[in-house]
Amino acid sequence: MPCCAKVQDGMHEKVLGHEKHFWYEKHFWYEKHLWYKKHLWYKKHLRRHAVLYKRSRRQERRGMTYFQFIHEVEVKVREETEGNISVYIHSAVKNNGTRRHGLTLAEKGINIFPTIYLEEYYEFYQATKELDTVIDLVAGLYQSLPAIQVDEKKLLDYSAAKSRIIMKLVNTEKNRTFLETAPHIPFQDLSIVYFYFMGNAGNRFMDMPVNDDLIRRWGVDTLTLHQQAMANYNRLLPIKFGSLDQLLLERGLLDKEDSAALSENGWRDALYCLTNEFSTGGAVLMTCKNLMDKIADFLGEDFYILPSSTHEVLLLPESRAPSKEELDQRIQEVNREALEPEDYLSDHAYYYSRSGQDSDDCFMQNLFQYSPGIIS
Repeated sequence: MPCCAKVQDGMHEKVLGHEKHFWYEKHFWYEKHLWYKKHLWYKKHLRRHAVLYKRSRRQERRGMTYFQFIHEVEVKVREETEGNISVYIHSAVKNNGTRRHGLTLAEKGINIFPTIYLEEYYEFYQATKELDTVIDLVAGLYQSLPAIQVDEKKLLDYSAAKSRIIMKLVNTEKNRTFLETAPHIPFQDLSIVYFYFMGNAGNRFMDMPVNDDLIRRWGVDTLTLHQQAMANYNRLLPIKFGSLDQLLLERGLLDKEDSAALSENGWRDALYCLTNEFSTGGAVLMTCKNLMDKIADFLGEDFYILPSSTHEVLLLPESRAPSKEELDQRIQEVNREALEPEDYLSDHAYYYSRSGQDSDDCFMQNLFQYSPGIIS
């Protein structure tokens, strides 16, 4: 049951057509007259044409558009892969309605095909003009991914599939089209959605969205799906919580001098980060009441939740927080200047009160009314 299908791309086909045909192939007599091929000048001309063609391709690479780039990567990767692997460009609408283009490598006998999205590789190419390095990186990533075969019978059997259901949090307004065909639970101006966890390779994990058709086949309602995702979460995606600067130090993204500077710079050193071991889709943890209660007990006070992306949230004790207006302004600045559109979650802070009473009338009451269950 393939998780992605080939999408026809008009521009891609046009470029591919140009790639296949040299000017002399357009002449009908070229294939019919073998004597023509025997002339030495033909071979000389062909070599000259090949040199000129390669030179023109090098000139194109200096200013390749994104679509020219992904076509070039497709051709080069196809040349380096084995014959039992089909390579083609795949287009998909991702979170927040963001359309992305990637390279799908479909191996015979496998029903789950990895797609390597190429936007970041294009940025690297624009900075370096090293196309061969891009090809090596893409090929290396593909080789590092495990082959995953999903048993369709087990996928369609809820009793077998339920242990692999996970959840994520998305912005409701920016995902209206996706939510029309996917089970979800509203959470303020956000929505909790569900995925089937297929496996992981190192710090990457692979999943597929649960849609209305699949949940009908399972014969369960959305609340049952949610409770199961809550029960599975920490087993499949272990929770990670700690001070922001400490997590950045562990990942090598912050040195001790920067950490000291943060400590001298007001409230930033009081930030805590909540995510999962994969740092992917971890913002949904803000919807788990028991977990929020434990964090409030740890902090000893109420706190603000800053939606830094769909992958994590930052928590700031109320006693160390500036005004709500300043927090919202900082969030909007980061969203505008540093965040990828696909990772956007929200442009304002949320407030968690241990007593269940929000201190700001802008927030809805009963923050966790749709979040039963416990994450152990």
